[in-house]
Amino acid sequence: MTRTAYAQAGVDVDAGERAVALMRRHARSLSGEFASIAAVPPGMREPLVVSATDGVGTKTDIARRLGRYDTIGRDLVAMCADDVVCHGAAPSFFLDYVAVGRIVPERVAEIVGGIAAACEELGCDLLGGETAEHPGLMGADEFDLAGFCVGFVERDSLIDGSAARAGDAVIGLASSGLHSNGFSLIRRLVDDGRLPLTDELLTSTRLYAPAVLDLGGVHGMAHITGGGLARNLPRAVGATLGVRVDPSTWRQPAIFDDVARAAGMDATEMRATFNCGIGFSVILERDAAESVMGLLESRGVESWRIGEVRPVDELGGSRYVEA
Repeated sequence: MTRTAYAQAGVDVDAGERAVALMRRHARSLSGEFASIAAVPPGMREPLVVSATDGVGTKTDIARRLGRYDTIGRDLVAMCADDVVCHGAAPSFFLDYVAVGRIVPERVAEIVGGIAAACEELGCDLLGGETAEHPGLMGADEFDLAGFCVGFVERDSLIDGSAARAGDAVIGLASSGLHSNGFSLIRRLVDDGRLPLTDELLTSTRLYAPAVLDLGGVHGMAHITGGGLARNLPRAVGATLGVRVDPSTWRQPAIFDDVARAAGMDATEMRATFNCGIGFSVILERDAAESVMGLLESRGVESWRIGEVRPVDELGGSRYVEA
């Protein structure tokens, strides 16, 4: 196909090049034209590579409807980097994939600008990425995002839940709101007029790495994403252990009450779908809980002691129970 024919098919190569020019100032790459290259942090003895990939799901549609693209990039970084840090790894570099129905260079640059700002906050290099135009497959104003985060951790510092013990405390860190899960339901509630379409729905996902990376003495960590507390907390402890959680111990943001009323969901179903105010969790020795919570507060993150680790046989064979 000639370039003109390709444009007639709906792909604007010139717009793509303008978008790349606008985005280039955000990227820090050691590479050539086709791939990105990153160095292992110096001084590491036995580094392990920890990687994660994720997206922000149908929250992108809320951004599209509101015409706001300045927060969704931060969501993307958080969804990936908050997974990497669960294993004690410092996020080192990030790449993104942006798919659009039609390239609007300024809009793509705004999305990537949010990605870059979040990476800078983490001390994580945005090495590059890909922007793909999908005319005919996606609507002209539709878009989707995927991110790829890589971090490094010394083998003897890896956090994998194996150090967790019965009696350990479960510390819950406050979420900034809905984060980036459950938005298929949110969209339906908005469509049905049961939930207003407001900027609050775009409140960006909290970045937890700066608050938790150097806590010390951590036995396990969990990023509370899809499946809520019930599915994610058990992933931070060994297979013979579970967690008992008391939902009365933390403050739930009002947005979750609004969603529960609009959807007709009870509290148990809400906590199995949304983070309900706990976006991240740390597992550690009971005696260390108060000092760690004080440290988190000094770093601007509210936290609560929300439960404890118990043997599965004490929990009736379940790995998650609520008091």
